[in-house]
Amino acid sequence: MRAVVGVVAHVDAGKTTLSEQLLYRCGVLRSCGRVDRGDACLDFAPVERQRGVTVYAAQAVFSHSGHDYFLLDTPGHADFSPETDRCLDALDAAILVVSAADGVQAGTERLWSALAARGVPVVCFLNKTDCPGADPDGVLAQLACRLGGSFCDLRRGLTDQVREAAAETGEDALEAYLSGDFPDEAVWTALSGAVMRRALFPVFAGSALAGEGVEALLDGVDRLCRRAYDPAGPLEILAYQVRREKGSRVVFCKVLSGTLRPRQLLAGEKVHELRRYVGGKWTPLDRAEAGELAALTGLRDLRAGDRAGETVRAGARQAPPPLQAEVLCPDVPASRLLEVFRLLEDEEPTLSVRWQETPGQLYIAVQGALQLELLQAAAADRFGLQVSFGEGQPVYQETIAAPVRGCGHFEPLRHYAEVHLLLEPGPRGSGVTFESRCPTDALAQSWQRLIKTHVLERRHAGALTGAPLTDVNVVLLAGRAHEKHTEGGDFRQAVYRAVRQALFQAESVLLEPYYRFTIEAGPSAAGRIQSDLAQRQARCEPPETLGEWVRLRGRCPVAAMLPYSREFAALIRGRGVLRLEPDGYEPCRDQEAAVQRIGYDRERDTENPASSVFCDHGAGRTVPWQDAPGRMHIQL
Repeated sequence: MRAVVGVVAHVDAGKTTLSEQLLYRCGVLRSCGRVDRGDACLDFAPVERQRGVTVYAAQAVFSHSGHDYFLLDTPGHADFSPETDRCLDALDAAILVVSAADGVQAGTERLWSALAARGVPVVCFLNKTDCPGADPDGVLAQLACRLGGSFCDLRRGLTDQVREAAAETGEDALEAYLSGDFPDEAVWTALSGAVMRRALFPVFAGSALAGEGVEALLDGVDRLCRRAYDPAGPLEILAYQVRREKGSRVVFCKVLSGTLRPRQLLAGEKVHELRRYVGGKWTPLDRAEAGELAALTGLRDLRAGDRAGETVRAGARQAPPPLQAEVLCPDVPASRLLEVFRLLEDEEPTLSVRWQETPGQLYIAVQGALQLELLQAAAADRFGLQVSFGEGQPVYQETIAAPVRGCGHFEPLRHYAEVHLLLEPGPRGSGVTFESRCPTDALAQSWQRLIKTHVLERRHAGALTGAPLTDVNVVLLAGRAHEKHTEGGDFRQAVYRAVRQALFQAESVLLEPYYRFTIEAGPSAAGRIQSDLAQRQARCEPPETLGEWVRLRGRCPVAAMLPYSREFAALIRGRGVLRLEPDGYEPCRDQEAAVQRIGYDRERDTENPASSVFCDHGAGRTVPWQDAPGRMHIQL
């Protein structure tokens, strides 16, 4: 039996310390490293050791009771949450670490929701029970109250209460319990089934730093988290991380089915080398079987989130963070700067690198100030570039208020494609979706699939500010190809132009990002904070009283909360906490002012033309978007 187990937690809960203890107890490490000493095995990158914070997910492997476990230690800081989220898809189970002194945090709730969305079983570990102010019983009550779900207290082993919980997991278990023939092994079996289908969440406790409770946690994971894999099935892998080491592109993946070997073809590319990592060190592998983690070299196109076997299936791309910053490096050619940040984007796709031709600016999307500091260090250490960043600004998106049709034609000499699309408003948060209402006898299915690919493959620029288009359903109404002259790239041009031509006619809506905030402060400051939030058009929930603290939750526009972060720090003088989590988009409060401030000129955006190209006397002629509909070969 083997399983991939991830250790996840809010920042400073002791996640990496617990991971080190698990490896030490199972004989992988001779001694436990410490984050504060900068010698943790799993925080191997220089920047992690210097700053005492996990930036990159690290993997390791250990054995317990004859079973193999692949461990993923994930970042806890909110600035690196996209790295954590990509790892969650590879997990068979997660160990959710919660500080018994600090309790459930906003980061805990976010992780819980992300694990639930993926159906990942969860084992909870209440850490730091030896710290002053630790309240394991109180935190256990918080888990049930704030996270929901049925939590099973295994801190004292198989108590009568645990046996009763196991009896409620199924008819066979209940019958065994009532008959008095319910041995320990049967109890564990019943609990395991409930845990793996997320009907039950076991809770252990201890101190990772002191090594207390770690053995009980190991035994619990071993008994409760069982998963079967088929090494003889068709090969399929899931990529969850990309790194570069000494010039090599290394893709970290989980083998979902089958067996992978070096020199094997994977989605048309040859795997050069298989590696098994423990922290920053690796050993070569002769094969990786289903249920195992491995690192591959030689793959150029596989991205984090993709699945691959005979073909590549692109995973859902993570939404970029709600903040963007301009990259400033005036003495470096723009081409070099763009090349460097494209490489960094390969490792962290949510950077969403964007080059704005006019006036020649490079933008990246970021989670926060710490991520910018680490990007600055990476540019200097790895590429020798001294970069800085402009002040963070909200990342806007655009959608439409009503359905609109668009058409695109691309016909330079010996090329031909025409597309007619309908753009419909979609639900908030739905992104860009596609459907076809075009009969296959009018346009072959192969061309329709290609059109779908081109609709979904890129970030379409809106007509108001050039911001990414979202929450739109794109419907294929009609299309035409030529038997001899149509190539795949022709439909790409026709699709892009049709989307753009529709947006130029549409009633566009600018969307601004929102934060969900959690504020904890003393009662004396709570009234002032509530007043400040009201002025920033925040929507607040009723305040909660937590002993000597008051907790405020709610939603607020990112643009309004950015300057308030500094004001809040001055107001509470270290006696409070402000946590911000991205929480979707809403129509911009003052769209006209935002559009004027950004100053986007859609007619000068040569990278996103709305015009069409028609063949005229043997040559291609560009027809403006206003005049193109009358020239189309298909008239709807």
